[in-house]
Amino acid sequence: MTPASTDVLILTPAPDEPRFASTWSPIFERLAAPLRARGLTVEPASWVDAETPGARVVLPLLAWGYHLRTQAWFARLDALEAAGVRLVNPAAVLRWNTTKTYLTELAAKGAPVVPTHAVDRLTMAALDHARDVFGVDVLVTKPQISGGSQDTVKLRHADGLAGCTTGPALIQPFLPAVGEEGELSLFYFDGQFSHAVAKVAVAGDFRVQPQFGGQVSGVAPEPEALRAAEMVLKAAGPPLTYARVDLIRGLDGTPQLMELEVIEPDLFLEHAHDDGAAFAAAVERAL
Repeated sequence: MTPASTDVLILTPAPDEPRFASTWSPIFERLAAPLRARGLTVEPASWVDAETPGARVVLPLLAWGYHLRTQAWFARLDALEAAGVRLVNPAAVLRWNTTKTYLTELAAKGAPVVPTHAVDRLTMAALDHARDVFGVDVLVTKPQISGGSQDTVKLRHADGLAGCTTGPALIQPFLPAVGEEGELSLFYFDGQFSHAVAKVAVAGDFRVQPQFGGQVSGVAPEPEALRAAEMVLKAAGPPLTYARVDLIRGLDGTPQLMELEVIEPDLFLEHAHDDGAAFAAAVERAL
């Protein structure tokens, strides 16, 4: 490992992923600003680079597209870990969070999770079984490793397997709340709540990401949402430097975990009342 030349290295997309080439830089600056305000030096480096500049700590917050190159992603984590690089969050946690079967693990530990079936391959029998268990007609399926709603499909019984992934998948009930109050994202730094945003899908869609037209606004979460998020984080293990807990109101009316994002979530620091100071302090403590 080369001598440290910067305090914080933020991993960025692969240079040959044109869809990300023109979009990561402004978000990098948004993340770097509160870190630099604390006197830390911050530099970017592509997550696919064979060699990365020396750094005291590495943040994978802009490693977009890792889910498209899973084996390379796992190999990079292995290489960084073997080189003694301090990753935020730890490499073992990043590996675990890459595959969305972590949802079933968290549910088994008592966390409130959207009902989820994990299957090696989608079949009509698996979908029919899920409909019976969940008590719904409309399902959502997604690859076990994915990002940004890639290959996420809403299915009625008449749709069969149209548009579904052919690999390992998750099956969940479609939750009408996605188009009503939307998805609630709560942000935690070193286990402490910082801020929250609501993301609501546009009419006719079920994906809440801004690239699909989802509307984002800052909110003050209700106590039941805070309790649900804290149950999720407790089940996940020791406090993480950063974590985003995505909740949605389930069919029973309670907040349930849609995803726990600890690799490269948008932190929406523009909605943080402290402009990201808690985030920067958590990273500084990781040093």
